[in-house]
Amino acid sequence: MINRGEGQQLDFKYCISDSRKIAKTLSAFANSSGGTLLIGVKDNGSITGVRDDEEAYMIDTAARLFCKPEIEYEIAQHTAEGKSILEVRVKKGKRRPYKAKGEDGVWRPYARQNDQNLVAGRVLTDVWIRESRKRPVFISFSEPERLIMQYLRENSGITLSGFRRLAGISSSRARNILVNMILCNTISIKLDEKGASFTLPEEDSARGASLPDWQK
Repeated sequence: MINRGEGQQLDFKYCISDSRKIAKTLSAFANSSGGTLLIGVKDNGSITGVRDDEEAYMIDTAARLFCKPEIEYEIAQHTAEGKSILEVRVKKGKRRPYKAKGEDGVWRPYARQNDQNLVAGRVLTDVWIRESRKRPVFISFSEPERLIMQYLRENSGITLSGFRRLAGISSSRARNILVNMILCNTISIKLDEKGASFTLPEEDSARGASLPDWQK
């Protein structure tokens, strides 16, 4: 696992200094396609090991006190190069969105994008909520829908605020349209440090990206 390196479903942590930071990783895994956290491993793959039972306690604190809803996980201890490594396994959750409490006291949902844990944002959070309701989704291709489809055929992507300005509609209506189009696989969502952008599905396929479940 270490030789594979960090990615969509694998994260390394040298140590745990703050349960809230681990809560972000647990939230991202539970909201996406699940994953494994190895504690006692540096980002470059070198093994440092864990110190004592304090690490396991901080994981439990992160899952139970700093994640909402509480995140279920499995933990195992391994020995490599004479050092102890903790393996924390998180499955894709059934109660998305899972939020993590930040240092500022604000609860935010995270999603896993390659080897990063990124804030999910309102649109993706609404997608998860709507998915959990398992109700039919209908799209009325009115002028805003026509405009965004035309725009995306000519451009690589658009943000929520960009779509709102393009269509001349309110943020709430723009967000609702984007959620419906994602649920119907008409468009895809892409996350980065700046936030969310929206593309045509074939744009992502053409890049050969390994998409997490919430982005398929």
